[in-house]
Amino acid sequence: MHRYRSHNCGELRAADVDTDVRLSGWLHNRRDLGGILFIDLRDHYGITQLVARPGTPANEALGSLTKETVVRIDGKVSARGADNVNPDLPTGEVEIEVSAVEVLGAAEQIPFTINAEDGVNEEKRLEYRFLDLRRERMHRNIMLRTAVISAIRHKMVSLGFNEMATPILSATSPEGARDFLVPSRLHAGKFYALPQAPQQFKQLLMIAGFDRYFQIAPCFRDEDARADRSPGEFYQLDIEMSFVEQEDVFGPVEKLMTELFTEFGGGREVTSPFPRIPFRESMLKYGNDKPDLRAKLELVDVSDVFEGSGFKAFAGKHVRALAVPDTADQPRKFFDGLGDYAVEQGAKGLAWVRVGEENALTGPIAKFLTEDDVKALVEKLDLAPGHAVFFGAGEFDEVSKIMGAVRVEAAKRAGHFEEGVFRFCWIVDFPMFEKDEETGKIEFSHNPFSMPQGGLEALETKDPLDILAWQYDIVCNGVELSSGAIRNHEPEVMYKAFEIAGYDKDTVEAEFGGMLRAFKFGAPPHGGIAPGVDRIVMLLADEPNIRETIAFPLNGNAQDLLMGAPSEVEESRLKELHLSLRKPQVK
Repeated sequence: MHRYRSHNCGELRAADVDTDVRLSGWLHNRRDLGGILFIDLRDHYGITQLVARPGTPANEALGSLTKETVVRIDGKVSARGADNVNPDLPTGEVEIEVSAVEVLGAAEQIPFTINAEDGVNEEKRLEYRFLDLRRERMHRNIMLRTAVISAIRHKMVSLGFNEMATPILSATSPEGARDFLVPSRLHAGKFYALPQAPQQFKQLLMIAGFDRYFQIAPCFRDEDARADRSPGEFYQLDIEMSFVEQEDVFGPVEKLMTELFTEFGGGREVTSPFPRIPFRESMLKYGNDKPDLRAKLELVDVSDVFEGSGFKAFAGKHVRALAVPDTADQPRKFFDGLGDYAVEQGAKGLAWVRVGEENALTGPIAKFLTEDDVKALVEKLDLAPGHAVFFGAGEFDEVSKIMGAVRVEAAKRAGHFEEGVFRFCWIVDFPMFEKDEETGKIEFSHNPFSMPQGGLEALETKDPLDILAWQYDIVCNGVELSSGAIRNHEPEVMYKAFEIAGYDKDTVEAEFGGMLRAFKFGAPPHGGIAPGVDRIVMLLADEPNIRETIAFPLNGNAQDLLMGAPSEVEESRLKELHLSLRKPQVK
C-alpha cells in the first residue's frame, strides 16, 4: 500500500465497503458521542467520516489532536446506518473504522474556524491566507478560477489563437495608471517598469505577422483597491487580431464569454447576442458606461421640459427622470428609502411624484409642476396610472452618477430586476479625447493607441471633443470586464493624436520609438481586447469582492500581510541599485 494513501477523501463509495484503506488529510471536525469519536477528514478532493471506538489506540490518538493536524489513518470501510447517511457528501454512505493513526503534521491552535464562516475580519484572513484557503468556499473559488483559465486556453486555441508570452521588465508607458518601477543595477539612475498591460508588445506581435495572439497576462498597476479591482497585480485574457474591424473582434469574444458563462454559471441565463450601446446613450439611459442590464428601467433626459421652468430647483439644470411602473401599492417608506439611498450616493435629496387616475400627479413636487410640465412628462416618459417618477437635477456627471445608482436600486426594490442571469453588452463609440476639468487640458479618454473614427481627417478637421474612437468595453451585470480597441497603426495618425493630447513629436518618438519604428515597416490593421480574469471569476463565483477569487491578494492598502510586503531593504542593496531614500517627514 502507498506510504500515505490508497484513496483520497472524496473517493470512497458504498461499493468500497469492507475494503482496507489508507487516507491522509486534515482533521476538519470532531464530535464525541458517548465516547465514540466521529471525525471528518478533509483533503483537496473532499471529506470522509472516520470512526474511532472507545478504548482503542485510534480513539486516544485522535481525541487529543488539534483541528487541522495532518494525519495518515488506516482502517476498513463500513456502511453507515440508514439514519446516518449524509446526502450532502459524495462519501456520505460510508465511514472508516480507524485502526491506526500517524501524525504527519502537527497543528497549533488555529486563529479562526476553518469548518465554518465565522465572520473573521479580512486582515486576519489575509495574514493566515494559507488557512483561509482551506475553507470550502475559498477552495471552491480558487478551483473555479483554475477551471476557468484552463477552459479559456482550450477555447482560445480552438478559435485559432496562439498563446505567446510578453516581457515583464519593460519601459514605462502612459496606460492611465501609475507604473511599478524596478531600478536597474547595471544602468545607474534608470528604471524598468512592470507592464500595466502587454499593449505595445501584442501590437508588435501583429506587426511581426502572428495574426492571432492571446495570453493569460499578469498586469501591474499602482492604483487603489476597489471591490472589483485588486491593487498591485491582476490577470487578464489579452487578445489581439490582425486584419480586423470592430465586429471581427466581437465575434470570438462573444462566443468565448457565452460558452464560459454557460459552462461555469450554474445554470444562469446568458445574453446572446450582446447588445451594442453607444457610450453617450449609455450615460443618458443608465447613468454610466457599465450598465447593469438586469435592472429593467431606463433614465430619460427631461431637461427640456424644465428649461425656463418656474420650478427653481430644476430650472436651467440637467434633469434626468426615472419612471418606475407598478408602484401603486408601494408605501411611503419605499419613496423615503430611495431618497435616503440617493443621499448616500451624494445627492441632497430625491424628488418624486406618483401618477394617479387620469395621469394626475401627486407627491412632494407635484404642486410645482404646471399643466404643460405634466403633459410633457406624461408624453416623454410614457406614463400611466401606477407609475412613480424620480428626478435628479444638477451637473451632467453628478446627476448621472446618482441617478445611475438609483436606477438599479429602484429596480431591485420595485421588482424590476432580473436575478440569476448574466446580462452582457458592448459599450461602443467612446470619445477619443476628454477635457480635464481642473486644467482644461485635452487628454486621451481611453486607450491612447486607438484608431480615431475618421482617421487623420477627423483629427485635423473636427473639434477633439467630437471625435469618436474605435474603442469598446464589454460589460456584464454592471461590471466592466474589459476595454479594447481597433488600434492606430499609421504613424501620421499617431503623431497627430498625441499632438492633440499635448505630446510633441520628439516626446512621442522617445516614449514609443519601438512602436513607431515598427509602424513604418508595414503594419496591418489590428485590434484586440483584454477581459479581466479576476472579474470573470468574481462574477461566476457570485462574490462581491475580487479578493475572494485570488489565492494570495494584497489587502486594500496594497500590503501582503502573509509575506510582509512591501518591506524595507538593507542599505547595501540600495547602494548596489544606486538609490537613496527620501522618506516623508513625520509631522
